[in-house]
Amino acid sequence: MPTNEKEINCYLFDQLTILDDLQEVAEKENAKETLILIEKKRRQIERKLYQKPPLVQE
Repeated sequence: MPTNEKEINCYLFDQLTILDDLQEVAEKENAKETLILIEKKRRQIERKLYQKPPLVQE
């Protein structure tokens, strides 16, 4: 389990990287519904990543 904000952010950036890879394939396949879901998940992750106050307080 992540113990600090930096570690949590690393997990969130990893998730964004996965979404980037999935988006690349979905665009090649013209998978519109998949692209919509990828954008939804990206917004959810970014909301966690850039929230104020931070996820954890030290």
